[in-house]
Amino acid sequence: MKIIHEIQLVVACSLSVLVHAQKKTSYKDLKGDRPEPNVVLLLTDDLGWQDVKVYDIDEPSPFETPNLDAFAKKGVQFWQAYSPAPTCAPSRCAIMSGTHPARAQKTHVVGGAPPTVYANKNTQRIMDPWYSGRMPANELTLARVLQQKGYKTGHTGKWHMAINHFAFPQPTDQGFDVSTADRGATSPQKPNRLTDFATTDASDPYRLDENGFPYHQNSQDALKFLKENKQDPFFLYYATFLVHAPIHTRSKALLEKYCKKMGVPYPTDPNHWDVKGQNNPYYAAMVEMLDYYVGQVFTYLETTDDPRWPGHKLSENTYIIFTSDNGGMENAHGDIVTDNYPLDKGKINAKEGGTRVPLLISGPGIKKGIQSDVVVNGLDFYPTILSLLSIDKPKDKHLDGDDLSTLLLKDPTDAKLVLDKNGKERNTMMWHFPHASYQSTLRVGDYKFIRNYDYKNNSKTPEFELFKLYDSNNGVAKRVDIEEANNLATSDPKRTKEMNTKLTSILTEMKASYPSYNPNYKSDMEHKETVPTVLSESKNKNQVTFNYKENGAKVVKANLIYTTNGGHRYEEWFKVDATINSNSTVTVTLPKGTTHYIINLIDEHNFLVSYPEMPTKKSLKKDNYSKFAIVSK
Repeated sequence: MKIIHEIQLVVACSLSVLVHAQKKTSYKDLKGDRPEPNVVLLLTDDLGWQDVKVYDIDEPSPFETPNLDAFAKKGVQFWQAYSPAPTCAPSRCAIMSGTHPARAQKTHVVGGAPPTVYANKNTQRIMDPWYSGRMPANELTLARVLQQKGYKTGHTGKWHMAINHFAFPQPTDQGFDVSTADRGATSPQKPNRLTDFATTDASDPYRLDENGFPYHQNSQDALKFLKENKQDPFFLYYATFLVHAPIHTRSKALLEKYCKKMGVPYPTDPNHWDVKGQNNPYYAAMVEMLDYYVGQVFTYLETTDDPRWPGHKLSENTYIIFTSDNGGMENAHGDIVTDNYPLDKGKINAKEGGTRVPLLISGPGIKKGIQSDVVVNGLDFYPTILSLLSIDKPKDKHLDGDDLSTLLLKDPTDAKLVLDKNGKERNTMMWHFPHASYQSTLRVGDYKFIRNYDYKNNSKTPEFELFKLYDSNNGVAKRVDIEEANNLATSDPKRTKEMNTKLTSILTEMKASYPSYNPNYKSDMEHKETVPTVLSESKNKNQVTFNYKENGAKVVKANLIYTTNGGHRYEEWFKVDATINSNSTVTVTLPKGTTHYIINLIDEHNFLVSYPEMPTKKSLKKDNYSKFAIVSK
């Protein structure tokens, strides 16, 4: 039997090489004339790792996801899949561009603004760095590459890869032939979420269908794209608005169903839900609605003849990727939304609950019903999709993710099939989130290292944390501490030091930006009294000079923060390095088109001084930062 098995492996490998070579030119395979494969990328919004029924561990989830449960059996279910970031926009940009958020300087939502504290200058110790509001307009996105290769490219649903949902650049600016953004049934109910439920009335824009689910334009737009473009190879990026806040459902029946199932009273206060755990009936209804609508896409692909491949259904030649942009949002707008337990924290935090996500992948050549513990990331989608479609990586395009195609087509459980840029087994993954929780994290093998930036004068937060998530010594990922409850940083100082050094090396190579300390913080903060002072500013043509005084701490970095559309509705700010001179001056040439600007000085103790000083983000209201900046005349 062993000899026969080895012969089968040799034959299979030889055939695999032949198929790959053929697909490079004519997309033939051993079964006949297979046309170019299609791709459907289903990216959900804020769906947690424990929100999909097939990911149940420990306490069973009350949420029902029959379509996703069935879909998981048709491909690979990844148990250790991660988003590129713990929030929406950086993950979406990273997936579409293939560039790590730290390298892209796109590390949080919105962005494109001068660094400042959020609400109170007296009480906030630390502030976010400048970060970009969007992908560059000329980014060679995955959609643009596929468009150039003859694919029909469609986006439907949420975009949020710019400083506003509808700010430039939009999907059609970055490689999509078609884009629709109707919120559908997720549009807020008026006057509140205990009113305005969908009915069976023909005039109701959210009328209930034969299965009792509200009409959802977002889903219908996705189906319309498939129906209108199945004559060509297609790439559909279906970005659901579900299950993002506002937390509500237009299905009263679903709300009542989950109240009964969870044993909680029907809500009377539309503004709050404070029952702990996975006990929010509004959210449960949203999860089941999401499952229903993506199930419509699955059903369409499985039941529709492929016009390019007679005798076959579309699903037979379509790679489908289902995942989420970040971990579940545990609390929002007065609600306890969900619970990512046993994972710690949730969205807006780089711990496991904020970055670990459900991931299901199916398609031609991928085995069915496989569960995998291989560590993967949304950054891997770009190179993987290109490889599955036999499209060469664009010349000079840097991709931070790695190709999963061999893993998917050969053995989805074998981590050795995922190779890094040096051709070695990948065992390292990094996240950089210099916002809110102020963390950079690194996973190496079974271990997770966390560097906290807001640790000075902060007794609640250690500088370093180290957790052993799994024990994989015998080739099987045995759960150890996925709760991140047992900090090993003190008991394992050698590993802590090594991982901290490695994290620094990765961040340095990516030229990552870090948070800075707030010199206006009123409580104790070491070195606060030594921060520099900007004395004056002068301009000669496009050359600007700032004079400053050091008060004990050396200035080590200077950045010009500028905008070219000051006063515009979508005012956007950018950053360039300025030159620090030996005579206590900083000089910089204003970029072409600059309308307003400020200077940021960062001293050796990482305090940031802004000139002019910017208001808090919360206090801006309807004003723009340009109102407080220097006008370029």
